[in-house]
Amino acid sequence: MTAQDRRVLRLTGADTRDFLQNLVTNDLARLDQGPVYAALLTPQGKYQADFLLVPEGEALLLDVAAPLTPALLQKLRLYKLRADVEIAETDLKVFRGTGEAPEGAVPDPRHPALGWRLYGAEGGDDGSDFDAIRVAHCIPETGIELTPDTFILEAGFERLHGVDFRKGCFVGQEVTARMKHKTELRKGLARVTVEGSAPPGSELLTAEGKAAGTLYTQAGGQGIAHLRFDRATGPLSAGEARVEALTDEGEDTPARPA
Repeated sequence: MTAQDRRVLRLTGADTRDFLQNLVTNDLARLDQGPVYAALLTPQGKYQADFLLVPEGEALLLDVAAPLTPALLQKLRLYKLRADVEIAETDLKVFRGTGEAPEGAVPDPRHPALGWRLYGAEGGDDGSDFDAIRVAHCIPETGIELTPDTFILEAGFERLHGVDFRKGCFVGQEVTARMKHKTELRKGLARVTVEGSAPPGSELLTAEGKAAGTLYTQAGGQGIAHLRFDRATGPLSAGEARVEALTDEGEDTPARPA
């Protein structure tokens, strides 16, 4: 997905921050330091949308994937009730890059390697290979690794500064907190090596033919996969491709959740 596949909403009104604070996974107090990455979940703790929240004076910009925009608008307006919040679509476009940041650009809060984002009349990017960056740091993408079946802890949201467990309640908080504190993750996104090629979404199988996960974005002989960790201990296959989980040491992005 490119920066041109994004839409920017503007939220205004005296209740805007309190309204979002009660809904989304992150603590909006962090907006005092810059952009915030967050998600809206179902009450069952599953992913509905992820987005960047960017302060714009007294207003907030919400940077979201275009295909998710209609449903997200509907949900936000449903939750708004009588709160003093106005939600409007804008003509702003997203330009992103990893080189020297232009005036007015803001850092992507998920990972330093993702560089900066600029909101204005021009959309696109500076030619950086964002798929390779995402694979190198196991950063999921809306509509690829992030789907309606996703639990955000399995997608690495804590590592990507997208969830705060000290902020209090948010939609889906109970399930998410239970996964954090009471269970060990048995599945999740991880980096893998890939010999050959397979379409994103290809099923991963063990040598015995047992389902072990799904292969998603690939770049430079590596990829992002959603794995069953108990079955991803040896060589896997995705069609004609040979896949193996990485067990990196000292990486800022672990091969699998700790």
